[in-house]
Amino acid sequence: MRRLGSKVALVLASALALAGCGTYPADPAGTLERVVDGTLRVGASENGEWVEISGEDVQGTDADLVRDFAARLGADIDWVPGTEHVLAEELKHGQLDLVIGGLDDKTPWAQHGGLTRVYAESRDSRDSLHKHVMLVPLGENAFLLELDKFLMEAKEQG
Repeated sequence: MRRLGSKVALVLASALALAGCGTYPADPAGTLERVVDGTLRVGASENGEWVEISGEDVQGTDADLVRDFAARLGADIDWVPGTEHVLAEELKHGQLDLVIGGLDDKTPWAQHGGLTRVYAESRDSRDSLHKHVMLVPLGENAFLLELDKFLMEAKEQG
């Protein structure tokens, strides 16, 4: 009987300790909190129908998704055009919140950021399958979860 009491006490202590750990998932850099009703800094790399850049105008499938996501958060968008390499570095160093450009789940930039879930698939001229993702700052899990939920809803709607 004494063992049962010890186990119950241990479970209660663990529950109380976890309750004090804060919100999960969390954003160590506060991305989601900063972006809501603020500004979403988006790196955009030109890539066919996914991202088309003309001057300061950014269009395409990924850009449309980002606009809808920003609207959901009440955020303005600060578009930052560039190459995938430069944008991945800026994301890694906290200068961007998101990178788009028709990236797929095999992107070499995954070491610079976290990948969203696959939200679209396409085939190239060689009939190779591409599973499309976006790139977010490493560790910003609340932001990633919010974006993933949005992308899955958009995928279901179709």
